[in-house]
Amino acid sequence: MSVEWLIPAMLTIVTAATPLVFAAVGETVVEKAGVLNLGVEGMMIIGAIAAFAMAVTTGSEVLAIFSGAIAGMLMAFIFGVLCVYLQSNQVATGLALTIFGIGLSALIGHSYVGNTFVGLAKLDIPGISDIPIVGPLVFGHDALVYFSILSVASVAWFLKKTRGGLLVRAVGENHDAAHAIGYSVTLIRMGAILFGGAMAGIGGAYLSIAYTPLWVENMTAGRGWIALALVVFASWKPWRAFFGAYLFGGITIIQLYAQGMGVEVSAQFLSMLPYLATILVLVIISRDSAKSLLNAPACLGKNYHSSG
Repeated sequence: MSVEWLIPAMLTIVTAATPLVFAAVGETVVEKAGVLNLGVEGMMIIGAIAAFAMAVTTGSEVLAIFSGAIAGMLMAFIFGVLCVYLQSNQVATGLALTIFGIGLSALIGHSYVGNTFVGLAKLDIPGISDIPIVGPLVFGHDALVYFSILSVASVAWFLKKTRGGLLVRAVGENHDAAHAIGYSVTLIRMGAILFGGAMAGIGGAYLSIAYTPLWVENMTAGRGWIALALVVFASWKPWRAFFGAYLFGGITIIQLYAQGMGVEVSAQFLSMLPYLATILVLVIISRDSAKSLLNAPACLGKNYHSSG
C-alpha cells in the first residue's frame, strides 16, 4: 500500500520540480554572465499564458512550447536592452519586469479563463513503461521532463567544457578584462539573458500545459522567486540547481499530500512550507557570506561601461 502511494507522489514531485529546473538553470547562465535578472517570475508567467493560448488555439504541443520560449525571450529582450545597452539598474528593472509580466499576463489571459488543455502526452514504451515501479518512474513522463534533464546536462557541459562557456564565465568574473582581450561583453550578456528568458518561458509553459493544463491568473505563485533562490542555494552550479529544484518540488507536494491525508495542521501553514523553506535556505546561506561571495560571479549585478 505504501508503494502504491509513493509512486504517484514521486511522479507528482517530478512535475512540480520541472518548471523550477528550467527557470533555475536558465538564471544560472544569466548570473554566470554577471547579470542579475529578478524578472524570472514575470518571464515565467508570460511564457505560461503564451503557451496556453497557443495550445488552446492550435492544439499543438510543439507550437505551445515554442510560444512559451519566445514569449520569455521577448520579456528578457526588454530587460537586456534596458540593462545591457541603456545601463538601467538591474534590480529595479527586474522587479519592474515581474510586475509588468504579471499584469500583462492577466490582461491577455482574461479570455482564456475556464478553458482547458489535454496536457502533454506521456512517454509510453510498450513493455517497458509497464514495468512495476521503474516503468512509471523512469519512462512515464512527458517530453519536457526529459528535456529539462538534458538542458541541465548541456548547460553544465557548456559552462565547464566549451570556449563559449569560458567566455560567459569570464564576462561574469571580470567584464573589463574580457573586453580588453577583444570580446563583446554586451553581446555575450545579451545572449545569456535571452537564453535565460527562453528557459523561464518554457518553465512557465510547463505549468500551463502540463502541470495544471489550464490558465489561472498568477499561476506561477512565486516559483520565479524560488528559482532565483535556487541559483544561490546551488552556488551557481547547474546540477546543484537541479537537485535543489527537486527538493523544493518535494516540499510542495508533501504539503499537498499532508492536507489530503488530514494532517492536523492549518492548511494555510502547509501551503507556506515551500516559501518558508526558501527563506530558511537563504538565511543559512547568508550566515557564511564570505563563502557565498567566493562562489558568486565577481561582476554579478554590475553594469558594464565600455571605455571604447
